[in-house]
Amino acid sequence: MAFVAITGSIGCGKTTISNILRDMGFLVYDVDAWCRELYFRNDFLKVIKENFPETFDGDVFNKRALRNLVFNDVSKLKFLESLIHPYLTRRLLDSASEYNGRDIIFTDVALLYEMGWNQYFDKVVLADVDYETQKQRVMKRDGISGEDFDKINNIQMKRDDKIGKVDFVINTGCSEEELVNRIKKLIKELKECKQ
Repeated sequence: MAFVAITGSIGCGKTTISNILRDMGFLVYDVDAWCRELYFRNDFLKVIKENFPETFDGDVFNKRALRNLVFNDVSKLKFLESLIHPYLTRRLLDSASEYNGRDIIFTDVALLYEMGWNQYFDKVVLADVDYETQKQRVMKRDGISGEDFDKINNIQMKRDDKIGKVDFVINTGCSEEELVNRIKKLIKELKECKQ
């Protein structure tokens, strides 16, 4: 059994790799989805309202307002992370019960090193692409400005620092067919590592 993290900065192709792996029949946990679930929990929204009241209009929560607030104030971002990260870590550790004899389990997690989660994984895969492609993908997908992209990208660990820590790098700046071939090669290498 190998527990493998897929990491990389925003817009580098983690979700695309994860979706291809799911299509191949692999179990892939999505940490961003776990995080989104929190915003549907009344207990969590109550804490957000107490600490970030400006992100509410009456009882209506504005997630974009929260994002803008924390990406412009590092101390508020760190506080928000202190609310979210323990929940995510519990989810990750609880997910161990779902292995059910699978050879490889993947987890899509952007802030792997920032949260200190590398200790939980046997191998780490970095989704990588050049900066301009990354920026254009995010601006188009999220409808944000280049300035907003840089704010988000700048709080994540730098690409060169990640490359020195990971076991595998998959460049996603290619055709889907080529990306599938690169992922098949990754699977083969992961299986060989286990032997």
